[in-house]
This record gives sequence, C-alpha cells and structure tokens, in this order.
Amino acid sequence: MTILLVTLTLCCLALPGYVYAGYPILLWLLCRGRPAVTHRQGPLTPRVALVISCYNEIGVIRQKLDNALALDYPGDRLTIWVVSDGSDDGTDEVVHEYADRGVRLVRQEGRLGKTMGLNLVLEEIRDDVVVFSDANAMYATDAIRILVRNFQDPEVGYVVGAALYTDGASGASARNEGLYWRYELAIKTMESRLSSVVGGDGAIYAIRRRLWQPLQQRDINDFVNPLQIIAQGYRGVFDPLARCYEETAGEFSKEISRKERIVNRSIRGLMRVREVMNPFRSGLFAWQVVSHKLLRWLVPLFLAIGVLGSAILASQGLWLFQLITAGALMVVLAAGGGHLLRHNQAMPMLFSAPYYFVMVNLYALKGIWRALQGQTQVTWTSARASEGGGAVSVWGSGVALWLVTLAVLVGSLGWGVWK
Repeated sequence: MTILLVTLTLCCLALPGYVYAGYPILLWLLCRGRPAVTHRQGPLTPRVALVISCYNEIGVIRQKLDNALALDYPGDRLTIWVVSDGSDDGTDEVVHEYADRGVRLVRQEGRLGKTMGLNLVLEEIRDDVVVFSDANAMYATDAIRILVRNFQDPEVGYVVGAALYTDGASGASARNEGLYWRYELAIKTMESRLSSVVGGDGAIYAIRRRLWQPLQQRDINDFVNPLQIIAQGYRGVFDPLARCYEETAGEFSKEISRKERIVNRSIRGLMRVREVMNPFRSGLFAWQVVSHKLLRWLVPLFLAIGVLGSAILASQGLWLFQLITAGALMVVLAAGGGHLLRHNQAMPMLFSAPYYFVMVNLYALKGIWRALQGQTQVTWTSARASEGGGAVSVWGSGVALWLVTLAVLVGSLGWGVWK
C-alpha cells in the first residue's frame, strides 16, 4: 500500500511540474533548429471585417472606434462592426455617432452572451477575413496588416496576435498577471513554430471567414472556434508583431474570477471538439492542447491528491515527503499572507505569487466543478466594472478549506517528527 501511495503521490506532484516547466522545455527543444516562421507570409490586402464585441463599454468605446478608424489599412477594404449584447449604458448611442464613417452596429437583445452575438454578426459578414476584438483592446496601427500577411499560406486558418498589458508594473495583481502573460506568449511562439498555437485571443485574432462554423451558446469563441478550424485541417499561427494593448483588471479578485469563467467554458468546449486530441488526426497539436490546456486545468486536482498523499507519508516519518509537506506548508502560509494583503498593490512577490497561484488553481477547480454540473456562464461583465465582490466572497467561503489544509500539513509534519 505504501509503495502504491508513494507512486501516486510522486506522479501527482510531478504532473504540475511537467505542465508549467516540462512542456515549455520540450517545446524549446523541439523548436531548436527550426526557423522562427514556419509558414509563408506576404503582403496582402483582403477584404477584412473587424468585429468589436461589447457590453456596457461606454468608458472605452469611443476610444476604440477612433483607434479602429486610424488603422493603417485601406479604408475600402476594411469594415468595422460592433456587436452589442444588450448594452444599456449609452454604448450603442455612441456607436451610432460613427455610422456616417462606416461603422455598423448589430444589437443583440436579451443578453444572450458574446458567442451568440458573434453568430449573429457573422451571418451578415461576407468579407475574406474576420478579425475579432474587444472594446478595451487598442490596436497598433499596423496590427491588421500584420495579421493578414500570414494568410498568404493557404494552410493557415487563423492568426493570433499579441495582447500586451500597459499596466504590468502598476500593482501586485497586474505584475503577476503580466508575468504570467509573458510566459504564455513565449509558449504561443514556440507552439506556432512547431505546429499550431493553441487557441485564439478574444482581443486580437483573425480567421478565414469561410472556415467559421456557428457556435453553441456555451462555447467560448476564441477557444472553440480555433479548435474547429484545426479539426478542418488548417493551422493556427501566432504573430507577435500584430499587437494590441489593454489593461489588466487591476485586482486579484477580478482577474481570478475571470479565470474561473474561462476554464468553466473552455473545458466543455474542448470535449465538444475532442477530435483535436487525437494525434492521428491533428498530429503534434493533440499533444499541445492536452499539455497546454487539459492538464493545466487539472493541476489543482493533481496538487490536492499529491499534497494529501505527501502529508500521509510525512506522518509515517518518510523524510522526503516531510520536506515536500514543509514546502507545501510554506506556500499555503504565504498564500494566506497574500490574502490578508490582497488590497495592497505594493504586496511583495513573496506573498503575491503564491496567492495568485493558489487562487488561480482554486478557481480553475471551481470552474471545472461547475462545468461537470452542467453550469456554464454564457454572459460576461467587463473586468473594469465593479465585479470583484463575488470572487472575494467565494474565497471567504474557502477560508475553511485553507485552515483545514494548514491543519493537515502541520499535523502530519508534527506527527512524523514526534514518531
């Protein structure tokens, strides 16, 4: 029994290491010797539809439309569409002011969610390329030119740009999110060189219009839509020079609650297009999507089993697992300190990084649990709105879990040493 528990515990503790470090290292090794760009690029000016999704974006919609109209792309080849999911704060009225400049508004009544809004607007679009964007994502002037150059390669079905944070050093939450996002961009770059980038980015990604397939209401569009394109036999590439700029949510609670919504919808979407996980159909991409997404979503489950197994083995006096349990205890204590300091934007990384890691995984687990129960969040509220209370209240209900974990770790260490 002890050997079985040791094996299970070590496997569960090793899997997060593979997900966060082993997978990027393997990507790097496999990319060595390969050119930086593994597909054809060339100057193109296809007819492009820029689709801006919004719900109550009165604070940024004017800036976004001015930004879109200033893009360095032929005006007669670019159409700007705004799809409003029942906005009631004056957003639609501002969009109407731009009608004489070619901006088109599609209003969806009843708050059906972003995905259904995109289904609605795509019924009217007949352009060659569709670029998806958010209202708070401000594009570099050459962003669309750079995106579409990648469609010179007939095997490319979608192109993802780089969404960069402008406030990455302004507070503890922004610093952690910015650091995490730079890590993600490095992975996207290597995935693109090797096979295909996993998923899109709702702020900046483009597809061939003819490859669009209507989505279900519960689908998260910038994940399921790229998977559908992969399933049709096309590649997805990442172009880091196609850039847009946006701010983080600015608070731990808002960023973390957003992660829950993304995981909640994405895991169901992956199961709906599960054929992309078949290596006989999608090749290396199957390994990429399992490593980058599926296993990462399951990290909290691996950690829970691994830490519990380590605590049991530590109580039996096994020194290796006493060290592991002591390390887990330090992380839990630091995360608790981060919770106490969560409103302090000058929180040191010693507390903010463990707090961010623990909270992201806790909310990922909550998102998976809700998905298994058939609960899917289909509407969204801007992270810039005041929506942090829910995340804090859920963490409040999780304090008991934190205390139980702390007690188990301390108790197992104490018992193991006393024996």
